[in-house]
Amino acid sequence: MAGALGLGVHVVTRQLLPVAFISATKQRGSAIRCAANTPNKRYNIAVLPGDGVGNEVIPVAVDALRLAASLEGLDLRFEELPIGGVALDLVGVPLPEETLTKAKNSDAVLLGAVGWPKWDNNRKHLKPITALLQLRAGLEVFSNLRPITVFPQLVDSTFLRKDTAEGVDLMIIRELTGGIYNAHPRGFTTNEQGDEVGFCTESYSATEVDRIARVAFDIAKQRRSKLCSVDKATVLEGSMLWRKRVTSMALEYPEVEVSHLLIDTAAMDLVRHPRQFDTILTGVMFGDILSDLAAMIPGSVGLLPSAALGDSGPGIFEPVHGSAPKHYGKDTVNPLAAVLSAAMLFRYGLKEESAARRIEIAVSDVLDRGFRTRDIHTPGTALVGCKRMGEEILRSLDARVSTSNGSGV
Repeated sequence: MAGALGLGVHVVTRQLLPVAFISATKQRGSAIRCAANTPNKRYNIAVLPGDGVGNEVIPVAVDALRLAASLEGLDLRFEELPIGGVALDLVGVPLPEETLTKAKNSDAVLLGAVGWPKWDNNRKHLKPITALLQLRAGLEVFSNLRPITVFPQLVDSTFLRKDTAEGVDLMIIRELTGGIYNAHPRGFTTNEQGDEVGFCTESYSATEVDRIARVAFDIAKQRRSKLCSVDKATVLEGSMLWRKRVTSMALEYPEVEVSHLLIDTAAMDLVRHPRQFDTILTGVMFGDILSDLAAMIPGSVGLLPSAALGDSGPGIFEPVHGSAPKHYGKDTVNPLAAVLSAAMLFRYGLKEESAARRIEIAVSDVLDRGFRTRDIHTPGTALVGCKRMGEEILRSLDARVSTSNGSGV
């Protein structure tokens, strides 16, 4: 899709847009190094800051995308769109039709967070979180990749023993559009005793299991060829089918070592001996729980990026941490999860591996230089806010070229 030359930014403008929303793709004062050659690849990125700290971390991620793309000779066109509570205030629905349509027509979606206490009591179809479920369904993404990596520089930030956390590098692959979060029937009723009852359906089809399992096996092959499938096959029929289908597919991947764990055992082992895991495959609810639990291994949910992918079309790239109301507006939130999500956008969304590595190396360099936000701060390191951390990431990105005479990473 055609974009403006170089660093062009197109922002959807409406009179009622809040300032924080408008600013997410606005180029700030940092100097942007331009590529020596005219960009020969153009990509359209839908930017959805959403609510809360999404409006603080997404501008940092956009700056990193913009600079890394410039250094690689890529032309990124950003279009900012409302979602979640911001969209509710603007147009009365959490996912405007325009947002979904333009997200579908993009090459990748960069998402901040949805949700805010103001809208907690809305009816379900008018809650901000509904926008996320609708966006996933509309883009037909079903595979949620959540890498868990302990940076050597941050091993002192872990909530585990240092010798337990050192060297952890695993990938949680979570099925996204089936299971108890999405299956029907669901709702509220009254039983024969007159009690109000809320109910959901825990259901998986063979097709749903097979497509996510194949993603997991393929990724496991590219990593250390170890796959652990997590379920609750002792009591849940959906998990029984899950285990059956994964076991069957394992015959197609003899080079991958496959194991099965119940969710409770997996949770225990994840904090007791996390290095035993390489690739974890699980369903929508278990993956949600395990990935948040796993955030304590590197030390903060502010370090965890994610990608949501389908068979084709744009993926969704977002930090795991949510809108974090108690941290919003204080310039204390960690932008690294959003920046690392930008790296995943380059890698999985645009297939631009060199640009992805640029960002990852810049993050590592910032940590090497001792900069830390509050959630990962330890004695002897420099405590900085979200904006300053973003500035240091740009400095590291630019320095990688300046010290190598333009040869990049």
